[in-house]
Amino acid sequence: MSWGTELWDQFDNLEKHTQWGIDILEKYIKFVKERTEIELSYAKQLRNLSKKYQPKKNSKEEEEYRYTACKAFLATLNEMNDYAGQHEVIAENMTSQIIAELVRYVQELKQERKSHFHDGRKAQQHIETCWKQLESSKRRFERDCKEADRAQQYFEKMDADINVTKADVEKARQQAQARHQMAEESKTDYSSILQKFNHEQHEYYHTHIPNIFQKIQEMEERRIVRMGESVKTYAELDRQVIPIIGKCLDGIVKAAESIDPKNDSQLVVEAYKSGFEPPGDIEFEDYTQPMKRTVSDNSLSNSRGEGKSELKFGGKSKGKLWPFIKKNKLSLKLGATPEDFSNLPPEQRRKKLQQKVDELNKEIQKEMDQRDAITKMKDVYLKNPQMGDSASLGHKLGEVSQNIEKLRLETQKFEAWLAEVEGRLPARSDQARRQSGMYEAQNAPSVNNCAQDRESSPDGSYTEEQSQESEVKVLATDFDDEFDDEEPLPAIGTCKALYTFEGQNEGTISVVEGETLFVIEEDKGDGWTRIRRNEDEEGYVPTSYVEVYLDKNAKGAKTYI
Repeated sequence: MSWGTELWDQFDNLEKHTQWGIDILEKYIKFVKERTEIELSYAKQLRNLSKKYQPKKNSKEEEEYRYTACKAFLATLNEMNDYAGQHEVIAENMTSQIIAELVRYVQELKQERKSHFHDGRKAQQHIETCWKQLESSKRRFERDCKEADRAQQYFEKMDADINVTKADVEKARQQAQARHQMAEESKTDYSSILQKFNHEQHEYYHTHIPNIFQKIQEMEERRIVRMGESVKTYAELDRQVIPIIGKCLDGIVKAAESIDPKNDSQLVVEAYKSGFEPPGDIEFEDYTQPMKRTVSDNSLSNSRGEGKSELKFGGKSKGKLWPFIKKNKLSLKLGATPEDFSNLPPEQRRKKLQQKVDELNKEIQKEMDQRDAITKMKDVYLKNPQMGDSASLGHKLGEVSQNIEKLRLETQKFEAWLAEVEGRLPARSDQARRQSGMYEAQNAPSVNNCAQDRESSPDGSYTEEQSQESEVKVLATDFDDEFDDEEPLPAIGTCKALYTFEGQNEGTISVVEGETLFVIEEDKGDGWTRIRRNEDEEGYVPTSYVEVYLDKNAKGAKTYI
């Protein structure tokens, strides 16, 4: 099957068909281009979606992603980001391997098609020219034959007329002969041109046109093959990313399978555990006979009158709930979080302090690494002065050392607070508790009774407010009298404050750098030393904040060999 033999007379239709083939190819290129635009748009939307739901750094959202369910969601967002990347790969590969290649091929195809049809038109024009020459020679031969026939008839007429002179007859005869000669020449010329035309026509329909049409057929078949290959490539490019997309989906499934509800429940405990003990039972208060009213130390909900005495004197229950609540409210009013996180429950405060200590240790390590790097560089400069001035690094080295020292002091401060929270702060004696008597006033026994309260009312009726005032006054008096006869502990040495310490917590005492104080109880391995400024001011400070000078002869002091 050949277009040259089967379609020898369909030049115009072949021209239209091949143009249609190029149009189809260009349409396919446009389709793939729009597909790549969709892929890029889809990838962009997926990336934006993933970014939109990513937790913000240093925000509460970032803390929420500690939970396994949230981690699975975060893994899904990350996998979707990779998933979007594969769609970008599809678009990139289709652009380079299909669109770019086909655009270049279409340009070459147009040039080849133009060349083939140019050759076809040239051959067509040549055969048309030969045909015109044949027609012209044929008409000339026909005309000459007619002229020769008329000349012969005229000669015969002149020869038969007796009235015509012999000269006229001879002239007519010569003219007839000339016309016959011209007709013979036209016949010869026509025969030659006809023979030539037949040859050209045979070459045109059996050689030139078949060859041209065969080339056009091959060109069209290459176009079809090329389009088929592009369609296959189109599918293969999609298929290539399927394994990676599958891995993305497997990652999402794996993240889903890693969700651990028990672990998340434990994280909730760690996040919100206060460290307080549940309140105990409320004791029965019998008003039928004169007696001291007592309230359970672990009660969260005291009577209205006793609650007011707490507000007035800052009383604290054994469960340690009330001081925390009061401090928390005070912090909220001030609008700032205390540096030692004392506004938080014990467990949460411990976590915050531990986190702060870890952060400071990382900063210290970073500064130490920088110091080591500067020191090495300084040594290099000393050995090779041409590389740099070692003296220029001295100032920088000093700054780094100062930063390390500041960070260490800051770390010691937070470690002291952390030690206190973790229970390393020793139990305080009665003398230390005296310093915070207003917090302990609540725990002193109440001596007022119903009869006394009623007698304090002008009309003899019971007034809760008066009973509260009387009760608190007696509480304060009894509390002070309880320790009036206690002798203070003797000093076993002195100490010098190396750093300023703000004793903001109960049982601690504030000291100023360089201050000298008395040591009344040395460090028992918990990181705290008990000191005294005067008879009314004593408490605990971190041992690392002071330099202790023990009196070897003092009672209770250790003897060092």
